[in-house]
Amino acid sequence: MEKGIKLKVRKELDGRKQLNIIKSKGSLVPKGYTEIIHIVDQDEEFHINSFEIENGTGIEVRAFITAFIAREQLQDSVCIFS
Repeated sequence: MEKGIKLKVRKELDGRKQLNIIKSKGSLVPKGYTEIIHIVDQDEEFHINSFEIENGTGIEVRAFITAFIAREQLQDSVCIFS
């Protein structure tokens, strides 16, 4: 497994954005990118979602997440943190 990916996710979201973020994270498991996503508080405004990925899939996973964020217009709600 690679070190992993972290997503910075805004806590206060409208219902549509919250559902879309849940869908995006949920789609990572069936695609085989990860088995579990860990969620911790960063501060009053954001959560950090982290997960490990298979070696060699980092570019693919980042591209998938970036495309999902753009398609669902979530740029103000979630970003790749590391």
